[in-house]
Amino acid sequence: MYEEKRLMFLYCLSPVHMGAGQALGVVDNPIQRERHTGHPLFAGSGLKGSLRDHFLEFKAAELAKSEKPDEARRKAEALTNCLFGPLSESGEEVAHASAVAFTDAQVVLFPVRSLRESFVYATCPTALGRLKRAGELVGDQVEWSVPVPANDDVCLVGEKSGLTVKAKIDKADVEALILETYQFTAGIDGKAREQLGKIAEWLAARALPNDASYQYFRDKLKKHLVILTDTRFDYFAQNATTVEPHVRINDESGTADEGRLFYTENVPPEAVFFSVAMASQQRGKREQSANGKKNAKAIINLLERHLSGAVVQIGGDATAGRGLVAVSFAG
Repeated sequence: MYEEKRLMFLYCLSPVHMGAGQALGVVDNPIQRERHTGHPLFAGSGLKGSLRDHFLEFKAAELAKSEKPDEARRKAEALTNCLFGPLSESGEEVAHASAVAFTDAQVVLFPVRSLRESFVYATCPTALGRLKRAGELVGDQVEWSVPVPANDDVCLVGEKSGLTVKAKIDKADVEALILETYQFTAGIDGKAREQLGKIAEWLAARALPNDASYQYFRDKLKKHLVILTDTRFDYFAQNATTVEPHVRINDESGTADEGRLFYTENVPPEAVFFSVAMASQQRGKREQSANGKKNAKAIINLLERHLSGAVVQIGGDATAGRGLVAVSFAG
């Protein structure tokens, strides 16, 4: 049983490729997506492996400042096994299970190109509803409700965002927001805008590391958060990802090898995902006494202390600079 829980946010600093492993469309290497919504996701299993590797290397480097490298490595591996469970060779029995778990990371903010201010942080009622549910699950204070745009042609945007332009719709003057090549009418409902402001403040305080280098993006999130309907958000989440061509060049001819052109899909930088990190009491052999095991509170605190604010590499194409995310904890 997992006794301690925290919200964990992943802010994409570079394109991220968490591969689906199979291609059903024109993209050879698509990203992982939810079956029922089509939203991008990061599978909890892959996420856990990346966090384990980062935890081990961070702890080993920390201990090496005061101990011999071999001893520091041994202690770091022991602590990593305590939290994440020991690795097993093929056919070997695993000594004990992990004391931590991570849910699949779901998208809550997706960057969409805007006519004004470069891009916006787009979200939708379903994504916000899931975030609110997860926040309440971990015991965080979620003092906002989920506003819903009136229809697919309306988006909710802050009153002083600087994102809108003057436009005419049915001979009426309106404030419009241009995302990619689509025009939306800016919603003017006062209560909805009030909730939008609360959500933006709440996310800005949690979704990015508490570091001065992220201050610009915290301020931008407060101003440039927009809420679309589920239908419109689904469209951008499925069609506004980054698709890159890759080709292998023949060293002798200097031209592309035949059949070596392929396309890889990536989640764009500035996207934000959230997961729930959970911890139980340290697991171990039955003969090990409970007094010698770390409790769930100590486990989750260790996880948060070593990973909060860290930049972790997840997914594929690591040597091409892909998969860098900033980790934050809340709750």
